[in-house]
Amino acid sequence: MERPIMKDPIFLGRKSEEACPADIPIAADLLDTLKAHASECVGMAANMIGQAKRIIVFDCDGSYMTMFNPEILRTAQPFQAEEGCLSLTGTRKTTRFRTIKVRYQNESFQTRIKTFTGWTAQIIQHEIDHCNGILI
Repeated sequence: MERPIMKDPIFLGRKSEEACPADIPIAADLLDTLKAHASECVGMAANMIGQAKRIIVFDCDGSYMTMFNPEILRTAQPFQAEEGCLSLTGTRKTTRFRTIKVRYQNESFQTRIKTFTGWTAQIIQHEIDHCNGILI
């Protein structure tokens, strides 16, 4: 179900809690909300729909991917980026990395480790910032 976009910076600035299998419906709502905003958004974190859980969804080279409890293990090739966000007005400058290695859990809560590059890596970094309460 599509949910309203959270815009409260105090809520968005809080660190999200670990997700568990009981949070799978939150991930489904998050994905529905991302799809509803596909023309203006390529990724979302659960706190953007008012759920302080470590769940992200994003466009991964043309298909959607969900991650529970993602964490970046390694980064390489920093660059300066300017990003916008549905939850915040305007754009902000930030440092991102062209390559990242991420540990996460899939929809079956199996732990996976994968390396991402380019635009997909940038999206993931933005959404993990949301999980960590970092407002860019």
